[in-house]
Amino acid sequence: MSAAEKPAISFFERYLSLWVALCIVAGIALGAAAPGALRSIAAAELAHVNLVVAVLIWLMIVPMLLKIDFGALGSVRRHWRGVGVTLFVNWAVKPFSMAALGTFFLGWLFAPLLPADEIPSYIAGLILLAAAPCTAMVFVWSNLCRGDPGYTLSQVALNDVLMLILFAPIVALLLGVASITVPWDTLLLSVLLYILVPVIVAQMIRRALLRSGGQGALDRLLATLGPISLAALLATLVLLFGFQGEQILARPLVIALIAVPILFQVYFNAGLAYWLSRRFRVAWCVAAPAALIGASNFFELAVAAAISLFGLHSGAALATVVGVLVEVPVMLSVVAIVTRTKGWYERALA
Repeated sequence: MSAAEKPAISFFERYLSLWVALCIVAGIALGAAAPGALRSIAAAELAHVNLVVAVLIWLMIVPMLLKIDFGALGSVRRHWRGVGVTLFVNWAVKPFSMAALGTFFLGWLFAPLLPADEIPSYIAGLILLAAAPCTAMVFVWSNLCRGDPGYTLSQVALNDVLMLILFAPIVALLLGVASITVPWDTLLLSVLLYILVPVIVAQMIRRALLRSGGQGALDRLLATLGPISLAALLATLVLLFGFQGEQILARPLVIALIAVPILFQVYFNAGLAYWLSRRFRVAWCVAAPAALIGASNFFELAVAAAISLFGLHSGAALATVVGVLVEVPVMLSVVAIVTRTKGWYERALA
């Protein structure tokens, strides 16, 4: 079974926001009960990379990358209009619209309600969140709206390749525009650790498994790694909230305010991708996942990059975690919107 043909959203994924909320509680409790342990974890760094979190991030990312078949890039030509729309939204619109929305909401409208010294860090976290398109969860969203699996697989594979090239320059550009100092060495190290090396390792494992045991062997490994990947995600969030506990308790409104530009960004980019697909007469089975790919974020990478660039205690790390908190309910609402508007969409193609 290919990644694009995986079953619909799992119980864990459907209630991801609930698990994140529980991680907030667990993290804050851990921070209060064992501050010394958290300080020891924070001190375990090498070249500005926290080793504990790096291991957890790898356990999150590699299983997702194992699902990607880069051989699907050959089918991009069959869906060139849908691919073109999604590439435009993912790389030419989404990071820049998020930077603009973050600056408007957090840097101006909500500025009196936020700690002034943390605002640039929050905006940086939002930029990191929007600078990388989603990978694994896109298969879930596409399956829920009965999107074309060939298009979804080829688009995700193409985005993974482009992330290797575009992530660092776009992040550096937007952080510079926002007057945030860009630690180039740490940024490039993050791309190496959390994109390039995991992609290479995952593809080597994938090819070895397919040669030795076929798709069944790969599916069995993914089934084994799935719970480990989810546990790593939750453990990372508990640590983040453990370090952010004092800030959250002191300023609970911060999380709600950070969520506002994320919500605007998701609906704006999903709507733009859907509307452009309709204008270019893209089949609905491609337009629906195009809207979802255009709106969703690779939050695991964003969390990793925020920690590497700004630290576990940073507002940037907190902002990326807010993205995890709102991801599932918001994307499920986009699935519902594109599904219910299928008739409206297809009338334009008649």
